[in-house]
Amino acid sequence: MLAHRNLHSGIPDLRFQISNLKFQISILMFLCLLSLPLSAQTFPTPNYFRRVVLRPALPAQIPGPEGLKDFVAGGKLRLSLDDAIRLTLLNNTDVRLNQLTYENSQFAIQRAHAPFDPLFTGSFNASRSTSASVSQLAGAPTLSSLSQQTQFNYAQAYQTGTSYNIGFNASKSVTNSSFATINPSISSSMNFSISQPLLRNRGLFPNRAPIVIAQRSQKQSRANFEVQVSDSVQRAIDQYWGVVQARDNLIVLRKSLELAEATYAQNKRALELGALPPLDIYRSESQVATRRVSAIQAEYQLKQLEDDFRRTIGADLDPYVGALDLDLIQPAEPSGDLLTMDSQEALKRALEKRPELDALRQQLANDDTSVRLAHNSLQPDLNLSAFYSSGGIGGNRANPTPPPAVLRGGLGDALEQLSAFDFPGYGFTLRLNLPIRNRAAEADLGSAMISKRRDLYVLRQRQQTITLEVRNAVHQLEQAKLSMAAAKIARELAQKNLEAEQRKYELGVQTIFFVLDAQTQLATAEQGLLQAQVSYQRAVTAVERGTGTLLDRFRIHLAQ
Repeated sequence: MLAHRNLHSGIPDLRFQISNLKFQISILMFLCLLSLPLSAQTFPTPNYFRRVVLRPALPAQIPGPEGLKDFVAGGKLRLSLDDAIRLTLLNNTDVRLNQLTYENSQFAIQRAHAPFDPLFTGSFNASRSTSASVSQLAGAPTLSSLSQQTQFNYAQAYQTGTSYNIGFNASKSVTNSSFATINPSISSSMNFSISQPLLRNRGLFPNRAPIVIAQRSQKQSRANFEVQVSDSVQRAIDQYWGVVQARDNLIVLRKSLELAEATYAQNKRALELGALPPLDIYRSESQVATRRVSAIQAEYQLKQLEDDFRRTIGADLDPYVGALDLDLIQPAEPSGDLLTMDSQEALKRALEKRPELDALRQQLANDDTSVRLAHNSLQPDLNLSAFYSSGGIGGNRANPTPPPAVLRGGLGDALEQLSAFDFPGYGFTLRLNLPIRNRAAEADLGSAMISKRRDLYVLRQRQQTITLEVRNAVHQLEQAKLSMAAAKIARELAQKNLEAEQRKYELGVQTIFFVLDAQTQLATAEQGLLQAQVSYQRAVTAVERGTGTLLDRFRIHLAQ
């Protein structure tokens, strides 16, 4: 009755506050005890879990180039072919963007594990209410009550389709009703439930399928990234040889211009001495002007190719390095034995190593998985669920027999009854979901089969393209080797012809026309030899790109 008067009058009861504090402390202690076996003993961490280390945030600015200043020597950017490829991999924007796309695909595997992540939830709520009594059965003129409830829940799903749930519920109720036999009343309950599909989504395959698909997609993305890196490397090599060819071609034209200028100076002196008719001077003067135009055009073509090459290696990102002249030290003339490649051997190697084919094979494997998943969705949904629960109650209990007394109790009594399973409950549920017709699943199955057929045709088309590409590369390699051999002979003969015509002119047997024509032929032969040498270097790159060994040649390995 004292507690009833205190509640009615609004005077705080010290014993009630102490009891409330003990209740909350007990709940927190139980939470700590509950979380320890769930996380450390009863439910070990699954082996697919990986600790994620967050990288520092990127600065809010455009990333600068890397490694360029290591190749500055003598006021020039001095590069071999290997150096150019290294700078391309470090600084080329296309390579970096493709790398980020590949790295982003790796998180899809982590996302596919999300359905099997354990989940712990907890809640606490409290409410107090007062109401006027309209009947003596209320137990007090003004009915006042306090309710507090705490819930904890732990859920886990496994790749076999099995899922379980453990829940704990504790509540406390205080009222000033004289008819309450237990006041305050503390109740607790523990529930354990487990569910297992018996037909649809049963077993490892349908539940692990998204993970397997994500893993194959990651391999497919890596293969596509390898294709993009190979394309970037081949483009850098072609640009490197393009600059070398343009530079050496400019050297040939300037040398030809110097020969023409020397011939013009000789003819001019002969004209002044009266040994040359006035009309013959115009031919050599015309040759000087024509060759000067060709040299000017070649010079600016070289500047344009150099600017494109600087963009590929990232030199345009650094104002200092971008202003330096390029010094490409790799000679166009091949050293050592020339590459020999059999067409059938090259084709066999390409079909084994080309990453495009590997990407398509991963896609076909995913298509097979999608077809099996679609068949699984056509099965009836039969699910078995079972539960087991235990409860307990505690609090201050009024003794109904005289003399009147209050039997003290609390949360400990409720937890003791709960752990002893004094009030158990159990049961099971068998649920069947049998659609008369599942058009959505049928459509998914049809789409999966069509997707597989389409990818088979894409694989065949890609194989045909690779076959043609490899054969053309081998033919270009053989053509470049034969052209280079013939160009060397043509250059030697053109040099001998120029020396002979020059000697005839000095003896007065031939006119200046034949000397100028021999100079032009020598320049053309030197350009032809240079073209053949560069074509051979590009053909070697094309063969290695076609057979999938280009990255191996330069020891480029992509991280897993």
